Amino acid sequence: MKARTVRGMAGATAAAVIVAGAAACSNPGGGAAAGAGAADSAVVGIATEPESLSPLLGYGKDGNSKIFDGLLAHDAGMKLKPALAEALPEVSADGLTYTYALRRGVRFSDGRPFGAKDVVFTYRTILDAKTNNASKSELDAIADVTARGDEAVVFTLKYPYAPFAERTVLPIAPEHLAGGQDVNSGEFTTKPVGTGPYVLTAWSKGEKLSFKANPTYWGGEPAVKKFTMAVIKDDDVRATRLRSGELDGAVLPPNLAKGFKGDKTHRTYAAQSFDYRNVTLPTEHPVTGDTAVRQALDIAVDRATMVDKLLEGAGKAAYGPVPTGSPWFAAGTERAYDLAKAKRILDEAGWIPGADGIRARNGVRAVFPLWYTSGDKLRQDHALAFASDARKAGIQVTTESGSWEVIEPRMRTEAVLAGGGSPADPDFDQYLTLNSALAGDGFNNMARYENPAVDKALLDGRRSADPAVRKAAYDTVQHELVKNPGYVYLTHIDHLYVVADRWDGPSTQTEPHDHGLGTGPWWNVESWKPKQK
Repeated sequence: MKARTVRGMAGATAAAVIVAGAAACSNPGGGAAAGAGAADSAVVGIATEPESLSPLLGYGKDGNSKIFDGLLAHDAGMKLKPALAEALPEVSADGLTYTYALRRGVRFSDGRPFGAKDVVFTYRTILDAKTNNASKSELDAIADVTARGDEAVVFTLKYPYAPFAERTVLPIAPEHLAGGQDVNSGEFTTKPVGTGPYVLTAWSKGEKLSFKANPTYWGGEPAVKKFTMAVIKDDDVRATRLRSGELDGAVLPPNLAKGFKGDKTHRTYAAQSFDYRNVTLPTEHPVTGDTAVRQALDIAVDRATMVDKLLEGAGKAAYGPVPTGSPWFAAGTERAYDLAKAKRILDEAGWIPGADGIRARNGVRAVFPLWYTSGDKLRQDHALAFASDARKAGIQVTTESGSWEVIEPRMRTEAVLAGGGSPADPDFDQYLTLNSALAGDGFNNMARYENPAVDKALLDGRRSADPAVRKAAYDTVQHELVKNPGYVYLTHIDHLYVVADRWDGPSTQTEPHDHGLGTGPWWNVESWKPKQK
């Protein structure tokens, strides 16, 4: 069959860099930020850390893992480019076979050679039923993966899956190490070895991840010799440590990032993103599971004010998982703020205000809790704003904070201020978030949303290679979310980072929900160079 070459997916252009500032960076020494300010090191503050560093369990699945490489990677414009593959794949005319020729001479950081067997091992292990990888459904299209000698790999698909090449940014693990261990609990999950530009030197959980440059990296040894990610969950603490010079850079919410405006020793980077904040409306709760309540809440929230006040304008209103500026957005699904209509919907559905203004129906009061993660000021602000807007419609929302360990057991029946979003392809986020078959599967479909029309559209979207069919499918999803929300989407957020202005090279990409770890201005830290004085 005639072969064609994948050209990759064009993302939005990198966001503009805004000059801002803070106190000059110093090196206090010690603590999570030891090395901050050193000419050949960088210490950045992130809000979250992975549960595992094994790509077999999902680490780095969207690229930029630093320890590992995928067959492909993304460039600054989010187009696919070769990494462990020497070129973009050749794809059969029927879209069912992808062939990757592998880069020669690549070695893992322990000195062992990389080859086709490692690629086959990685994908087959992830797809194994015994592997605890919550994202394995993302590789559902794969029927088989085989080695063609040691220098090529062939993927055979069950059905044409338009964004398959995007899935091959997934990091490759070494069979000679990971293959001899328990995939779910072996040493490789915390002491990984890869082909990437950096080597993990230490991981103090809850504190920091430390890396050193890989001197034998196939792309050339990085100029930043030491790279540390300090795990600082509290936004205010992260800002304080950045200001004191303990950090060279950090991800910050808008209200804290603006506090660094004016000092030329730092720069603020604004990254466009598909990252949204939404409220889960659990199907199994007597209030949030009611369609009328969902419809009312969806138009009772004042999204424009949230963007203006909570995001300081660094974002846009969200009406679903797809931002309004995306070609995948379904025109006409915007929802205007309409408190009067929200009240009418509730009245007609039998939710009648009581003496205290809180509605009730058949003895059930319109009351439910809303959880957000402790220390996340942006989620807290969204939760409080949502609760305030809901109260005006006669629905009482009580906000609660806790760790994910506290929140996860409650997700079945209690609302959560959640987030998501992927710029690579609409399938990547929507299938996991809205597919009823994944209801209650960890953090997939947290609301346990059930909609047969959405389920069908999600399958149509992922199983067709025809752009028109795919656009129609994802339009259907977005229109169905207007009829029966399941989630109230609030805002799409621009990610803000403040970084010491002493390197050439920092930039941003269009980012997914997960940020600060694999994304941020340090997405390409291996190519940074110290500025010449």
